[in-house]
Amino acid sequence: MLDRLLALEHFGIKLGLENISHLCAALGHPERSFASIHVAGTNGKGSVTAMVHEGLTAAGLRTARFTSPHLVHLTERFVTGREPVTEDELSAVAADVLDVAERLRREGVLRALPTFFEATTAIAFELFRRARTEVAVVEVGLGGRFDATNVLEPLVTAVTSIGLDHREHLGDSLADIAFEKAGTIKPGVPVVTGALPAEAAAVVARIAEARGAPLVEARSGSSVSSREVDGRPVITIETPGGCYGPIPLALRGAHQVHNALVAVRILETAAAAGLPVGAEAVVQALRDTQWPARLELWQSGTVRVLLDAAHNPDGAAALAKHLARWHPERPVLAIAVMRDKDVEGILAPLLPVVSAVVATTSGGSRGLAPDRLAAHAKAIAPQLRILTAADPLGALALARELGPSVCVAGSIYLAGAVRGALEGHAKLL
Repeated sequence: MLDRLLALEHFGIKLGLENISHLCAALGHPERSFASIHVAGTNGKGSVTAMVHEGLTAAGLRTARFTSPHLVHLTERFVTGREPVTEDELSAVAADVLDVAERLRREGVLRALPTFFEATTAIAFELFRRARTEVAVVEVGLGGRFDATNVLEPLVTAVTSIGLDHREHLGDSLADIAFEKAGTIKPGVPVVTGALPAEAAAVVARIAEARGAPLVEARSGSSVSSREVDGRPVITIETPGGCYGPIPLALRGAHQVHNALVAVRILETAAAAGLPVGAEAVVQALRDTQWPARLELWQSGTVRVLLDAAHNPDGAAALAKHLARWHPERPVLAIAVMRDKDVEGILAPLLPVVSAVVATTSGGSRGLAPDRLAAHAKAIAPQLRILTAADPLGALALARELGPSVCVAGSIYLAGAVRGALEGHAKLL
């Protein structure tokens, strides 16, 4: 059954709400059976989604979480409570949803079968309904305005950050991308925003005002102090709604301080909208959230492997800052980049803080060939030792031979492949 679902990946990316709207209607609108929090953004949306979900779960609510893509197992996308659904649960709901989709296609209601993301979105909604979910935290897949998740009528929306990514779908300017992400803003529904570039913030503010959506700028009226211990921030946050800390964040990286503030403001806004979220649940959200492949450190034999899902320039810059501060040994970089990404923008901040590069590919039609990626790296840093490997596991093996410290980054799919290989024999630090 899951093969039937995965076959839809051949349909690629198709932005628009027509398919998902028809599919949800035919299923009896499962997306209306629970309250929701809808999280968009270029970077940080996954971490924020995970923190908010943890906070709501700590508050005693029956929760769910939908994120994408998955790292190792498809079931990771669909979490009820604190655990991914089982393969049996996923298979049963996928069969029902795909049967409905195929019927709608035969009847001419759908002009084409849903894409993989449209199908998984509908499957998530149906899984959450059957789990009697009270509130789900749903991460936008791509953009916002025409993303399949945008059929939700949420309690709170959020835009964590806006940067230049997915320009072939969202536009070439920060204003264009902000317009797409602000498409998730609903009339009268509060929207929490992170630190946005001025050009993007103006667009979001204008759309929020036009729709009568209260704008909650996370930094407005808030103060944050932080220090880092072994790469993990210890933070104190004071907002108009409360004071929290000092709290050791579960997630590494200075950039998680911003994500934590956004998550706190979302949880406070959700509480104001009627969800029973107290200060203890907010603290637990920051202290206990686990989010794989985000500056995740593994011990594999005598080698340490830092795994990060950085896959665009802003993410690479955050990773480079962490490496410069906490990894003076300059690890070997094992990297893969998708062809449609800003390759130079990803490589430029990373190459000065690593000792060698192993260029590889995470496979699939979108992956940049290792030799082409290596050529980009050589053009930026001709003094570095730059090698290639045909696949992620080969890249990991070669990087391990080159030094006692390895950083894996550049592609979520690469991070997933390497994490799958590490699970079972390596130790998570």
